[in-house]
Amino acid sequence: MPHNSLMHHTFVQYMKSLILTMALFAAFGLTAQTKQKTRILLIFDASGSMTSTLEKGTRMQAAKKIALKMVDSFQTFSNVELALRVYGHQKTVDQKDCKDSRLEVPFAPNNHILIKKRIASLIPKGWTPIAYSLQESEKDFPSETGVRNLIIIVTDGLEECTGDPCAISQALQRKGIFLKPFIIGVGSTDQFKLNFNCAGTYYDANTEKDANNVVGVVISQAMNATSCQVNLLDKQIRPLETDVAMSIYDHFTKKLLHNFEHTMNGRGVPDTLFLDPMRKYDITVHTMPPVTKTNIELIVGKHNIIPIDVPQGHIQLISKGVTNYLELKAVIKVHNKPKTINAQSFNTTKRYITGAYDLEVLTTPRKYYDSVVVDQNKTTFITIDQPGRLQINKKTNLVAAIYQTVNGKIEWVCDISDEYFQTIIMQPGKYVLIGRSKSETRTIYTFEKEFIITSATTSELNL
Repeated sequence: MPHNSLMHHTFVQYMKSLILTMALFAAFGLTAQTKQKTRILLIFDASGSMTSTLEKGTRMQAAKKIALKMVDSFQTFSNVELALRVYGHQKTVDQKDCKDSRLEVPFAPNNHILIKKRIASLIPKGWTPIAYSLQESEKDFPSETGVRNLIIIVTDGLEECTGDPCAISQALQRKGIFLKPFIIGVGSTDQFKLNFNCAGTYYDANTEKDANNVVGVVISQAMNATSCQVNLLDKQIRPLETDVAMSIYDHFTKKLLHNFEHTMNGRGVPDTLFLDPMRKYDITVHTMPPVTKTNIELIVGKHNIIPIDVPQGHIQLISKGVTNYLELKAVIKVHNKPKTINAQSFNTTKRYITGAYDLEVLTTPRKYYDSVVVDQNKTTFITIDQPGRLQINKKTNLVAAIYQTVNGKIEWVCDISDEYFQTIIMQPGKYVLIGRSKSETRTIYTFEKEFIITSATTSELNL
């Protein structure tokens, strides 16, 4: 198929797949509930500023409506536990208490009525210790693996005490205490959003319409997985690379979450995955060498495309004729990099990211290939001659080794063993054995024996 026709065909297939995926979402909505237990800590602002007016009531009234709707909504999920922490409700503004924060209702099954009663009874009083409340929330979540921990903050003001809510939030996310918090601002300003967007995902709820929308969005993000596909791109930015493993990590904790083998679906496009939108991700594609994309954020309600550049070609290693090596390999490194990325066996083909590589073939003697170029969808061939065989027969113990001349200088190839009969598989070429009798005490009795190794033949040295 011509190049342009192939690109057109691929694009058409991709668009058909995307349209079908979005149609399914339109028909069924984001209903992929996570089966994990989810714990949601509601942090509620009951500071003195919540008495300020907002539309036809007060900020406190608006915040309570939001919180109560949230509790009612989460009550419908059997795999959710809730808890309530409140700040600014015990001391007055004049007392300036920066530790006025308490877990009012701890996590437990079916505690929704208790939480609603406590929210309804709250009266605004004191200061706004948001950073302290976030720090204290670490103690609120029971220690249990395999649980999603979330925080929803409903507040009307900026931090009034010492501490940085952004720094504390990010530090606790890195520790894996909770996922990125939701922050719902009632009666907030643009400055509020600028200050707190770094601590979590921020939403304005300054009107009743905003509040209703926010509740729906937060419930959806907290409880539904989001669709995505990983497009492994070739050099022409086409999502045609596949059949390679991917590891997906939490961006903050670096914890491994999923391993997937990248797959093209029945329509010939990257298959759809469903991931928790509350996390940021790092994805490592296990190509040779691996490629990693970091800080990936998903958008809820949208089919997310995650593009990763992994153009690949092949290296094929060929040994002519019948090889006598037991298992011949080549050590492969990225050009001018010290780390080995693979030890590839001969008479095999392996994919590599396009670029230049240095190869050390573990023959006797070693063979080196520098700056071997791998191109997109092409195979680079490395071919070595069929080896020969050196048969060494000794009558006495020797101190000896085999050498060859490279660029006018003698280089070591291998040592001679203490055995009286030794067989060495070697590459064709001219060599010299240098040694002396192990019992001899005079250097002058060093001897040299030149010999030639030919492919598929045996050369014999009698010493």
